[in-house]
Amino acid sequence: MELYFLLLLFILMMIALGMGFPVAFALPGSAILSIALAGLFGWVFFGDVKIFFAQDGPGEWLSAGVMNFRAIFYDFERDTLIAIPLFIFMGIMLQRSRIAEDLLMTMAGLFGPVPGGLGISVVFVGALLAATTGIVGATVVAMGLISLPSMMRNKYSPSLATGTICASGTLGQIIPPSIVLIILADQLGSASDQASAMRQSAYKAATGEFTMPSAFDVTSTSAGDMFLGAFLPGMVLVSVYFAYILITALIRPSMAPAVPNPSGYTREFLFKVLFSLVPPLVLIFLVLGSIIMGIATVNQAGAIGAIGATIMAGYKLYEDKKGALNPTILAIASIGVIFTLLSMFDLNIKNLAVTQNHIPVFLAIIASITMIVAIAWSCYRTYKVDNTLNEVMIETAKTTSMVFIILLGAAMLTSAFRGFGGEHYVKEFLQSLPGGFWTQFVVVMAVIFILGFFLDFIEIAVVVVPIIAPILLADPSANITAVWLGVMIGVNIQTSFLTPPFGFALFYLRGVASSAVKTISIYRGVVPFIILQLIALGIVGAFPPLVNYLPNRFYLSSFNAPPPMNPRLQACVEEYLAETFVADKVAISTSITNLEAIDLSNLPEKLADSISSSAKAAGSIFERLEKINAAKAVLNEATISYASLHKQVRDIQREIGKLEALNKRYKSARQTADNEAEKAELTVKMEKVEGKIAAFEDQIPADWKTVSAEYQKHLKALSKEERGYRRAMDDSFDGIQEAMSIISAGNGFAAFQPTLAELMGSVKTLKGKEQEQAIKDASATLNDVAGSSEVKSLLSKARRAYKKDDIEKADGLMAEAQALVVEEINWRESAVRDVLPALASYQQETAANIGLRGQDRLPEFLVPRISACRSVHTDISLNF
Repeated sequence: MELYFLLLLFILMMIALGMGFPVAFALPGSAILSIALAGLFGWVFFGDVKIFFAQDGPGEWLSAGVMNFRAIFYDFERDTLIAIPLFIFMGIMLQRSRIAEDLLMTMAGLFGPVPGGLGISVVFVGALLAATTGIVGATVVAMGLISLPSMMRNKYSPSLATGTICASGTLGQIIPPSIVLIILADQLGSASDQASAMRQSAYKAATGEFTMPSAFDVTSTSAGDMFLGAFLPGMVLVSVYFAYILITALIRPSMAPAVPNPSGYTREFLFKVLFSLVPPLVLIFLVLGSIIMGIATVNQAGAIGAIGATIMAGYKLYEDKKGALNPTILAIASIGVIFTLLSMFDLNIKNLAVTQNHIPVFLAIIASITMIVAIAWSCYRTYKVDNTLNEVMIETAKTTSMVFIILLGAAMLTSAFRGFGGEHYVKEFLQSLPGGFWTQFVVVMAVIFILGFFLDFIEIAVVVVPIIAPILLADPSANITAVWLGVMIGVNIQTSFLTPPFGFALFYLRGVASSAVKTISIYRGVVPFIILQLIALGIVGAFPPLVNYLPNRFYLSSFNAPPPMNPRLQACVEEYLAETFVADKVAISTSITNLEAIDLSNLPEKLADSISSSAKAAGSIFERLEKINAAKAVLNEATISYASLHKQVRDIQREIGKLEALNKRYKSARQTADNEAEKAELTVKMEKVEGKIAAFEDQIPADWKTVSAEYQKHLKALSKEERGYRRAMDDSFDGIQEAMSIISAGNGFAAFQPTLAELMGSVKTLKGKEQEQAIKDASATLNDVAGSSEVKSLLSKARRAYKKDDIEKADGLMAEAQALVVEEINWRESAVRDVLPALASYQQETAANIGLRGQDRLPEFLVPRISACRSVHTDISLNF
């Protein structure tokens, strides 16, 4: 029955939107009204307000909606939305500073003499504006007002001119920094958490294990990852546009004739190009570069962009006046001084007592104050000239408020949707489609494409994405990343902005184009670009590394990069190691042989045994690798029969699970039923469901249990061999590393020797706690000295003996400790000379193979390979 109220929810929402209600009120209004009506009808006709809900009642779902409101503002782990007003401010400020006009006029002069040059300049400027302003409407309007008349005067085809402007204007949807990418990152972060829970539940149901390996978990995303992931697809799109315009101009010159530059390429023109082009490029580098290099978070980069846009506006608005560049020069000089000081000195004030860098810190404070003055000066200019700052702040507040109110409304709508079981129905529909994940994905993308005709990107991102994303992300057969899904949705939304007859970009251009440009020309002009975008969408879908590579590359190169033994990197690292052990077998075997040949006779027996064990573990690696390959071959053979049955059985088990859940509801309802007739009716329903369950169980192939048990047996055998293989590498590296630390500790013992001698002279004169503390303090100096445990143990025993007034025993233990220290120093002198270089040579030779798992981070040469490996989506469904 809840399905009817789910339909009512969407009908009310569509009616409200169709009547012109603001989206911010239509979304929560339809949700609250639907929940209230469901509760009212349930109470009036059945005496139960919860009957029309999938679970719980109207009060709980309204409360859930309110909790969703609060999560937008109070979830400390999701601060991405803070960047939205900052990037909006940056875009509007740059728009008001007439940067688009300068860029378009200058680039037209630069590219004009090339066939199709005006069109190429429009695409180029569109890409730059997308990377700075990111506002579709403003970009299309600006280029429509400036470029369209120029293109028409120079006899460009109206369809090509209008199509180029519309397509270039929508690049702000996908080229970072983009508001849509930030919102998608926020929504996909929540969706990833839900998908992770769904996948863990599926893993538990399939295997009975309570803990799912982290390598099987859903890969979430962030705004920074979305920016990196969208960068290459954005560049692909721009390149495709360039190629189309250039090829069209070469094949049909009349559609896009070359436009000579009347002034030529003079020095003055070159300076004009640099002055127009460099500032936005610098701003793009500061914003995106700071995110990519890990210098700043997305929120901090947004603040950098807002300040940079204000400084740019400060000189653009004063362009024809004396001293226009003064605030900019002051800001650049301040930044230069601060960076110079940071590179040369430690400016941490907490360390000032140690570093004594008073003058550099003082200079840094002056430079910071100067930077603040430059920012304030630029703000004052933008405030005084045409009231720009005030208008920008008002527009930013309006746009930000619109975004956040829609987010709040969508939170309530999502609550109502889930209350009526919408998530369940969508999941059921998608999973019932033939063809698996890719059919589901194509259907979802088609729905988003169609919705893009009617809804803005914000509504799609906050209403549709939370519903469909968890279902797609949880599917282990595709095992897609959230960043890839987000970029695909972003490109799709961008395409729908161009599609006649409802594409928003078409309306923006129609509003500013002259009456000489017919609407049909605009529609005809965007068709090739829609095809190009669909091709680009297909390319991104077919080649996930285009999206996944950069986020992986910068993550694995970052300060917080995980070590090679991280479970998520394990498969890719071991693929590399398997190839390396085959290719470099001779060199690695030689290193192991040299390790085994080291003379260990002068070392303590325990240490010598440890080194020998490490050498033995290293020598077993090739044999273990052969066993793994044999186990994989057996498993691959078993996989053929298992995979053919796996999907069929899991589908049947999924249907059985639904019926069991339904039966559970019937059983619960029967327990609370008031009369015998109702109980009897529910009993009949339960019997029918049990019959269906039995029918489904009969459909499970008879050999499923045998095939499954055989597969699991071989899988466990492979896992056992892999654990032994990893343990051998770890034991080899860790054992040698520990031995080197112990051998290198001679200086520590030498430094402790006079301390111990002084202690032995003074300890007898001390009493009670002073005596104990003196021994403790002396022993503490050995904490960082490897191999000192025996000496510390003797000192501890001596301390206890002194405490019991057993002076003779205590003195004997102290003397024994002193003799042991001398012994430790003596054997290390020869070991440092004869053994340590050989061990160090072995560690260096095997650091990139046997010792790779023991490294703190991936070697730089390996980062590109592991990044590329992790960028491919791998089917892991057989583990579920």
